[in-house]
Formats: sequence, C-alpha cells, structure tokens
Amino acid sequence: MNARLTLGPTDGPGDETFDVTVCTPEWLAQACRKTGGIYDARHHVIVTMEQFHERVLHDWFEARVRAVEGDDWSEIGNRLGRLGFWEFEDYTP
Repeated sequence: MNARLTLGPTDGPGDETFDVTVCTPEWLAQACRKTGGIYDARHHVIVTMEQFHERVLHDWFEARVRAVEGDDWSEIGNRLGRLGFWEFEDYTP
C-alpha cells in the first residue's frame, strides 16, 4: 500500500509530499526473494497484519511527523525524508 503524506511548514504556505510504502513482513520477505535475497527498503514502513488498519497507521504517522524538529522547513523536510520519499529529495537549484 502506498501512503502519501502532504506536509508543510506551520509558519507559511505550501505543502509538499512524502511517499511511503506500507507493507507487511510477508510482503517484504517476498520482495527479498524476488530480488535474490536483498531488498533496499528505504521509505518503507513495515506493519504486522494485526496493525494494518488505516486509523492506527494514521495515528502512527501523525505522531512520527510531530516528533520531527528542526531550525527551518528545509531541515525538517530532510528529516521527514528519512520516513518517506520527499518530492524535493536530492534537489539542487
């Protein structure tokens, strides 16, 4: 399942997206088998089937995002980019 987080600075306009793949350990094991035993799971969140509920995921993402701090939006965005693929990841003007 793909999750798109739309986030932005609290002190200004604009939203940016962070894309996360939400999967189960079983899905991850299958992905590993398909790639010869190694799978790069960056920007993935792994949940058990028992926790695979939209409300639980929403609450977890909200708490995870609220815990991120930084001096400015760029710093915060880079830290959030560890969770999901930031649309401006690796961007250089």
